Amino acid sequence: MTKPVAPLFQDILLPGGIIKDQVYEVLRHAILEGRLAAGSKIPSSRALAEMMAISRNSVIAGFERLLDEGYLIARKGAGTFVTESIPDKTIDGHYPVQESTPPVSAVGSLNPDIAALRPLWSEGQKSDGMNRLFAVGVGCTDLFPHDLWGRLLGRVWRQSRHELGLHTNACGYQPLRRAINHYIQTTRGVNCDESQIIIVNGIQQALNVTARALLPKGSEVWVDDPGYDGARGAFTSTGAIVRPVRVDDRGMDIHDGIQHFPNAKLVYTAPSHQFPLSGTLSLSRRLALLEWAESRQAWIFEDDYNSEFRYAARSLQALQGLDKYHRVIYSGTFSKMMYPEFRLGFLVVPPDLREQFMMTKYFSDLCTGYLEQAVLARFIAEGHYASHVRRVRKACYERKSALAAAIAAYLPGKMVVHPSDSGIHMVCWLADGLTGKEVEMKASQLGMGIQSFERYCQRPMAREGILLGFANHSPKVLQEGIRRLASAI
Repeated sequence: MTKPVAPLFQDILLPGGIIKDQVYEVLRHAILEGRLAAGSKIPSSRALAEMMAISRNSVIAGFERLLDEGYLIARKGAGTFVTESIPDKTIDGHYPVQESTPPVSAVGSLNPDIAALRPLWSEGQKSDGMNRLFAVGVGCTDLFPHDLWGRLLGRVWRQSRHELGLHTNACGYQPLRRAINHYIQTTRGVNCDESQIIIVNGIQQALNVTARALLPKGSEVWVDDPGYDGARGAFTSTGAIVRPVRVDDRGMDIHDGIQHFPNAKLVYTAPSHQFPLSGTLSLSRRLALLEWAESRQAWIFEDDYNSEFRYAARSLQALQGLDKYHRVIYSGTFSKMMYPEFRLGFLVVPPDLREQFMMTKYFSDLCTGYLEQAVLARFIAEGHYASHVRRVRKACYERKSALAAAIAAYLPGKMVVHPSDSGIHMVCWLADGLTGKEVEMKASQLGMGIQSFERYCQRPMAREGILLGFANHSPKVLQEGIRRLASAI
């Protein structure tokens, strides 16, 4: 004999919308409102479908969601029941609310190497507005080829159903490594093959992987002064001791480093375009650095972060291409040529270090995201990247020239442009009593991203100066920005 069904289910009406979702909603509300009591049995999916005049599959789909979320429980051979512990009662305030008490600090012992970086980190947070006028380190984001990139992304995505799960190699997506290998050999004179290339999430991860792979705690590292604060932070965070090395128009002063810090285990340098002073490491210093590294069995991290931004001459050969001792770890990034959030870069490691770096990368984040790697591989291999580089280089030269002309016109006697034929920022030396912090503060009040040298120095500089990024805005906008800055100072 069939048991009578509770009148409740005859009264349940489904509102409009997707039926399986509405089954879920009406039963969930009936449980929460107490119309379906805890422990009560639910009719079978077949019976409920007949009562509601809907498909049994819709009822089953609603049941499955309620089971997954803990509103219902299935007992083999007995049926389906409302759970005794309804989930929403825990979060909807059905239990007595206790009086709030002041939170107890959960902070225990902290890594002192990280805690010591707070001042450096705080300075970095001030430049988060990367789209601000004169922001440093931002390329021509307005020239990014959105439509072309979207078409390539669509092609990759349509083919991805056969690719997903096949590219978790710690070294990165093999077609991208092949494309990068060909590109840097032909444009930068790097001496390598694709097996030496490891894809990373930008230069910052490249620095961290290198430090963790090579440097025991307490190792000394040369970093140019003034120099890239991200490198200083990366090495300090792993327990290395950062040693400041003097910089001049010929790049890092190798003799200064050898004289004062002969026991260093690694040298961080940007030989093609020193940051922030824009100097190029001279050939004699390159050779001296390589000879010293070999004699001391030290390593060299070559940061080639924007070698493609050269305007008066061809790109220089990478330091790695001169290295016959296999002491150089070469790194590059695509974020300057693409946009800041484009977190793809690469390392070229000596053959004997490949396994050590692969293990370090693997335990850092397993592998780098597949989709962007796959699209970038096509972008490079089909020649689009080379075309993009030429277009961006031409635009940057125009913007750089416009900025220099505006400074000469509106700020004569107050700012002197430091000569440089490369990069995406300009160094200006200050005169007439101006200080870098003063100009930085006034520029910030105008919504501008001008920086003083303070955050990049470990020792005070003898000369006051500022940095102005120029790549991300048109000549007209740059000229108007300098006019406004001149009025303010």
